[in-house]
Amino acid sequence: MNTLPALEQFLNDNPDIEVFEIILHDLNGLHRGKWVPRKQIEKVFDGGYKLPQNVCSLDTWGRDIEELRAETGDMDGICLPHPETLARVPWADKPTAQLIVSMMDSLGEEPYAGDPRVVLQNVLKRYSDIGLTPVVASEMEFHLFELKRDEFGRPIHTQRAMDGSPALGGETYAIDAMRSMAPILDAMSDAAKVQNLPLDTLISEFGASQCEINLVHQDCAVRACDQGSMLRRVIRSVATQHGKVATFMAKPFADDVGNGMHVHFSLIDKEGKNVFDNDTEEGTDILRHAVAGCLKHMADSMAIFAPNINSYRRMAPCCFAPLAPTWGYENRTTALRIPGGDNAAIRIEHRVAGADANVYLIVAVMLAAALDGILNKLQPPEPIEGDAGDLEAVLPHYWSDALRVFEKSDFIKEYLGPELQYTYSMSKHNEKNEFDTRVTLMEYDAYL
Repeated sequence: MNTLPALEQFLNDNPDIEVFEIILHDLNGLHRGKWVPRKQIEKVFDGGYKLPQNVCSLDTWGRDIEELRAETGDMDGICLPHPETLARVPWADKPTAQLIVSMMDSLGEEPYAGDPRVVLQNVLKRYSDIGLTPVVASEMEFHLFELKRDEFGRPIHTQRAMDGSPALGGETYAIDAMRSMAPILDAMSDAAKVQNLPLDTLISEFGASQCEINLVHQDCAVRACDQGSMLRRVIRSVATQHGKVATFMAKPFADDVGNGMHVHFSLIDKEGKNVFDNDTEEGTDILRHAVAGCLKHMADSMAIFAPNINSYRRMAPCCFAPLAPTWGYENRTTALRIPGGDNAAIRIEHRVAGADANVYLIVAVMLAAALDGILNKLQPPEPIEGDAGDLEAVLPHYWSDALRVFEKSDFIKEYLGPELQYTYSMSKHNEKNEFDTRVTLMEYDAYL
């Protein structure tokens, strides 16, 4: 596919652009890459842009894994540009654009199976083979904190009571609370427009200093994830411009709510019909098969939905995070919710993942589980009515348990691939080892 015409059109439309930020996503969903001057950008489109394949598996501090480096020789891969992701970067000091790339092999012939974007594309290919297309939208929760931390290094709320303490709540859905944050939220909305990100709604969320931004659904799951990843970049960058810190940390405070990433999806056939819809509130057998697959493989997927040590602080009672594989109609206490409304738009809302997770891998494993349920005609249990939080916690709620299940999962190996399963496990163990071997302030308080 010749992508140069799209680049040439972008360059003609943006003659002032001086530099391009080339963005590759690692397993944590973090943005890696290089800055390329305008005069060199055509080389990226000609297959001349390389990065080590192990960049995809760097840990959260940007360190590579010694074992992987030794096994692969730290070999390079060619980065494939995706011109539909070209966009201006409005917060940059000089005229700048961005471009998302994905990793290929050293010859540029085969996609690298350890790239999260490639993993998602492989799952989507299985849907295409049976004539179905996922329609996806994400909801992103985040906190806005002051740039300066307190004397113990803890973040400071932007929403505070009159005595300076954190506000008792985030004034959920409150218009006045939104108005108080209007300058920064308006700037985020403006930046999203420049980056071609279709925002749906902005709300003040349950917790103090907490907001949520939703994106419009897309009939291309890769595009939806590109937009979700770039929205996170917009939120962080604009917050910094305004002297604030935006975080997607799953659980910033032990005694307050955490940040989730809810993902909605439905499936359309070749005629564009939603195959979950049979003009009833209950939906089709295919809907129930998809639900059953998501429930069956939820435990295997927890290492992706909750990717770090802080993620599991959110997996606790009364924290608005599902602790068991449950589903229900119009029930926000369940792991999977079937929202009410127009039957033609019936869909599954997946409510397990934290906002700190990699959106490409969330969507990939969620869709893979649904597909497995559809192909094998799995049947779910009866939908939950009432508070699902009263049920016993059966999903892994410790990081080590989640990684152990992930590493042994035949489902993960089959649908996400052995390369992803291996490199993700290695990267996460590297990260976990740092926390396991550090002495914390709490230990000094208890034992010094």
